[in-house]
Amino acid sequence: MKKHPTTKFTELKGVFKKLHGPRGCMWDREQTHRSLVPHLKEEVGEFIATVGKRDYAHTKEELGDLLLHVMFNARIASKNKKFTIEDVIDGLIRKLKRRHPHVFGKTKVSSTRDIIKNWNDIKKIEKQRKKRRAFAQKRAQKT
Repeated sequence: MKKHPTTKFTELKGVFKKLHGPRGCMWDREQTHRSLVPHLKEEVGEFIATVGKRDYAHTKEELGDLLLHVMFNARIASKNKKFTIEDVIDGLIRKLKRRHPHVFGKTKVSSTRDIIKNWNDIKKIEKQRKKRRAFAQKRAQKT
């Protein structure tokens, strides 16, 4: 049977697993979502600066730093049995497909303006649904 090569993403997940494991990095294991926020803000600022300068070499590096934060926070959530990086990716895929009905569905558009309007309309509907679900869950908890 042919062995599948390891993807860089699989390797990255393994690096985070080791960093957060018993023989990993103590600092990494001690971090929380909250403790990482200042570092994430700094990285976002650095990314924005590289884009402004059209400095693609550093933009690539800063995107890596942003990915580090996505992976780091997903790992923390996974350790706390909340969600995994796979859940994050699944949610993103579903969101992109929902918000691009002109690509993944049968919606017809004739301009970028139509696309943006659809995106905003869909986003508004999604937020209303989330509010209704949260309200229903709170009501169910009271009974």
